[in-house]
Order: sequence, then C-alpha cells, then structure tokens
Amino acid sequence: MTNPSFGRRTLLGAAITAPAVALTAPAAAATTTGGGRFDRDSPRFTIGVLPDTQYLFDEDSSDPAPLRQTFRFLTGERESRNIAFMTHLGDVTEHGSEHEIALAGDAFKALDGRLSYSVLAGNHDIRGGDDQRGDSAYLKEFGPSRYARMPTFRGASPDGYNSHHVLDAGGRRWLVLALDWRVSDQGLRWAQGVLDANPALPAILTTHDLAWSGDDGVAALSQFGQRLWDVLIRRNDQIFLTLNGHYWPSGRTVLKNDAGHDVHVHIANYQDRYYGGAGMVRLYAFDLVRNVIDVETLSPWLLARDPGERTPLEAEHLELTGPADRFSLAIDFDERFAGFAPPVPPPPRPAKAVMPRGTVAYWRFDAEGLTGAGTDGAVVPAGTVARDLTGGGNDLTMELLHASAPETLKWSAEHHEGQPAHASLRFDGGKNPDRGAVLRSAANAPINGMTFTSGYTIEAFIKLPDPFEGDHAWMGILSWEGRSGDAGKSSGWSPDEPTCSLNLSPERFLQYVVYPTGRDADPTSWSHALPVGRWTHVAVVNDARRTTVYVDGSKIARNPAQPSKGISTLGRPFAIGGTQFALRYGQGYYGWIGDVRIVARALRPKDFLTA
Repeated sequence: MTNPSFGRRTLLGAAITAPAVALTAPAAAATTTGGGRFDRDSPRFTIGVLPDTQYLFDEDSSDPAPLRQTFRFLTGERESRNIAFMTHLGDVTEHGSEHEIALAGDAFKALDGRLSYSVLAGNHDIRGGDDQRGDSAYLKEFGPSRYARMPTFRGASPDGYNSHHVLDAGGRRWLVLALDWRVSDQGLRWAQGVLDANPALPAILTTHDLAWSGDDGVAALSQFGQRLWDVLIRRNDQIFLTLNGHYWPSGRTVLKNDAGHDVHVHIANYQDRYYGGAGMVRLYAFDLVRNVIDVETLSPWLLARDPGERTPLEAEHLELTGPADRFSLAIDFDERFAGFAPPVPPPPRPAKAVMPRGTVAYWRFDAEGLTGAGTDGAVVPAGTVARDLTGGGNDLTMELLHASAPETLKWSAEHHEGQPAHASLRFDGGKNPDRGAVLRSAANAPINGMTFTSGYTIEAFIKLPDPFEGDHAWMGILSWEGRSGDAGKSSGWSPDEPTCSLNLSPERFLQYVVYPTGRDADPTSWSHALPVGRWTHVAVVNDARRTTVYVDGSKIARNPAQPSKGISTLGRPFAIGGTQFALRYGQGYYGWIGDVRIVARALRPKDFLTA
C-alpha cells in the first residue's frame, strides 16, 4: 500500500479460548529444533517483526532470496539474540495468486520447526471482503493448519483468518493476536474472547491496517484503525503494543487507553525502499531488567554481502537508523501490567529456612527477629533487642548515638524483593552534628571474637534514600569495633580504624576493608557507585585465601587478589549501623538495612539470601 498523505581511602579511581478451530498445541518449550537454544527464563528476549514483502513475491518478478536470508538470520541468531517469535504484518505477496502464495509458503518452511511465527492477510494477499470471505489461496497456505505444530499456537477464529499465539519468554507469558486486515464483527468477538480467556497476559496486537504516518514519523489511526481502537484496543488494558504495515513511511505514537495507560502504536513498512525492502526485519529486544524495548531495523540479506562488493544503494540500506526505525521504549513492565497481572512477590521465609550449615548469626527486623516490631514508620526505642535467630547468643541492642532524637531509627515495612523477612530498619544518621543509631552485640557475645580463619560470608540488604541528601561520606553499614593498631596491624594509614568494616565512600562506592589474621595488611574491596532509591544485596565472601565482594549476586571488579584469611577481631562488639574510628562512632548510617547474616564458610551466589 502507499502513504495516504576523598580522606582515609582515596578511591583508586535491576485457557479456555473463544470459538476456534479444533487445533491445539502444547505449552511452549525451551528449545526448538534447528536454530539454537531459546532461554524462556532469561529477562531478555527478542521478537522479529516482518512487514510487507509483497514486491519479493510478484509473479514472474519474484525473488525470495532476501526473505530466505532473513529467515536464515533469525534462526541462526535464535540463541544469541534469544529470539522468541516472529510476526509478519501482512501483504506477504503482491497479487495473492496461487503461484505467489506457494512461493512464499515454500520460503517460510525455513522457519518451520525452528522458530514459531504468525502471518496475517493483507489486502494484497486476498481478493476483497473481510475475514468472512471464505476460502482463498492464502488461507490454504497460511491458514491454521500451518501453525498447528508450533508450540506457541493456541488457535484460530472459525474462519481461519485470525490466530493467536502464547509465548513463554522473559519468565512470563505473552499473547500475540494476529488479525486479518479487515476484521469482521465476528472476528472482533473472537478476539475479545481470546483476551477474556487470557486475562493476565500482556498482549501484542498485529494487523495490516491500523495507523499511518507522515514524513515526520508521527503515527495516527487510519479509518479502519479507529474502529479497531474503539471496539477492541482501548477497552482492553492488556494490549500495550500494536504493530502494522500497509502504509509508509514508518512511524509511531503513544495513545492512552480507557485505563489511562500507554499503548504504543507502531508502523513498519519498507516496500518503498530499495529492492522492495530487501527483506528488512525489525527486532524488538525486550529487557525486563532495564525495563526497555530496544528496536532496530536491518536487512540480513544486504548485511551478508561482501562489504567490498556492495553497491551504494545496498550500503545505504543495510540498517535504518532514523527515529522511526531505531529507538528505545522505556516501559516499567510491572507497573504497566499491574492492572491485569499484578506481580506476586515471594512470601516471607522463616529464619529456619535460611540458616545453612555454618550460620553463626542471623538478624532480621520483622516480628520474628525484633522485639516489639511495630507498624511502618514506628520509632524503635533505645534498648530494643534484635535477636540472633541462630540461638548462638549474638543478640544486638539498639543504642542512639550522641544526642540523637528517638526518631533516628524507625521500623519499616520496606524490603528487598528477595529478602526472607519483609521488614527493615530505617536509619537517619548524619553529620554536623553527628547523629545515628547502632545495634551492638553484648560485651560477651561469641561473634565479638570469631576470627573466621576457615572462611566467611557476610550478607546485608541495604537501600539508599532518593534523594540522597546531606554529607554521608564514609558512613558505616556494619563493622567490628576495636583499633587495628591494638591488633598489631600497621597498614601505613591509621591504627585507629577498626579491623573490619563495610562503608560507603563519598561517591557511594562500597568499601570493604579487613585486617586479616596472620599478616600485616588491609586488603580492601571497592564497588561501583550504588544506586539510590533501590534495594541492593551485598555479600562479602572469603574462602580463607582471599575476599570477593558481590553486589546483587554479581562479583565487583575491584576485589584485591592479595591473600586474606580471617578477621583480626579483638573481642569487642559487632555493630550494624555505624563504624568506629579511634573507638568512637561519628555519624551513623543513612538509609534502610534489612536482613543481615554471617556464615562461617564461603557461600556460592546460589546460596545467598536472595536465592
């Protein structure tokens, strides 16, 4: 179709379906034959979008080669790009003749058994009418029987021109509705039935004619697209993305549905480009960690050419990088889908479930671990006890620092999603004047003198406030009290710092410094800048040879390779919420601290508290 118009340590530098044909398919598998392994649990996956290929299938002017190369690319990149699915947007052929349709159907065989896909009819693939038009060459080749063995296929409308697929990707399920270019009232009722039968699945609607764009790349609904919007799309919050071809140039817009949420409306069509679009495919790379969809458009056929032999036109059409063809969509998926598929957080886990062999101390701040745990925002009074749930006698008692007000420490219902206890403590420490609160072990607690020469793992959940206001340079998160000089250590900096502490630099870099047993050294680990307003899991792991710090399960870069065995403790208290210097606490911690666990051996990341 056509367009209608620094200090102590200076840094060294997240169904029952509606009426359908009697065809079913098993749940999507993690693998398919052919194009490599697909990881359905990875938070990153890709959907290929293939628009109007009609000029490649035009009677005796046909050339399937570009499309065949696109299919080789998609199957060959299945594993590396984690490609979940491909959808064609209609106008597969120019005239819809038996010859063209058969030629296209043969080309699509390259995907069968290797990558699931959907195809829908465009106006050039059939001869008029809506989806009640009856039999056609298109329906014989691209009707429901073609998809029956695909693991994603869930059924088609009785007429066979509309179908739906369910993808297992990114650790969740997604619905793809492939609708005829002229959906009848019956077809719309079928589509609504599919959505009603799958109420918790985010949906991508694909069709041939929905929106058009001007040269500015801003899309607007077509006349038929307005009908689809009014009758189906705007009423169903599940539909967050629509894809169509038919018109050129490509474009996009964002519309608000009846729930007040964004629906991204995209046009992709390259038939007006060199070689009928040269088999260009658009790749939608979903990233559920970064909450983004990165979109790129390229021609695998042209990219496969010898660079030295490409003509100027070929070189010009390798990739399209304009704002309508290469862009990123920022989508908070959990928030966008909360209205119909709210995230189900993991339930709390009891202490006994998270105390592996060698656990010497475990503190949490819910009712199980904190005496008098209250409601969100309640003040934690001085003298409150955080019980060591191992029963090992390492209870901690809260003390206010200096002349700090009672509200310096509060109980909070906030917690890391993977944290066993659904509670934390909110510290309001600061400088000038120094204020804060600490939880300290008793004078005779076993933890005070443990040296951990066989290895150890220290874990903590922390969150920094957003905005991160004030000067909190070198605030302590946890530490053992006592001067390193009293342990006979002389690192060359100061004998007044403690023998072990976890702190935050002025740039929000974690600093883990330890004076090991048996040698006069202070191997120190440094992280990257921690984010604000987001929970972070920190793990310090020592295998009796060296120390490795992990942030959110990932090993940080700046872990010293020098030997480090044990901790030169001095029998003085262990503390959460501050670090002493010269046997005195300055400012206390600023932010939230959740569960803290110490295990007297090195744990692997799969055994951390987040597991």
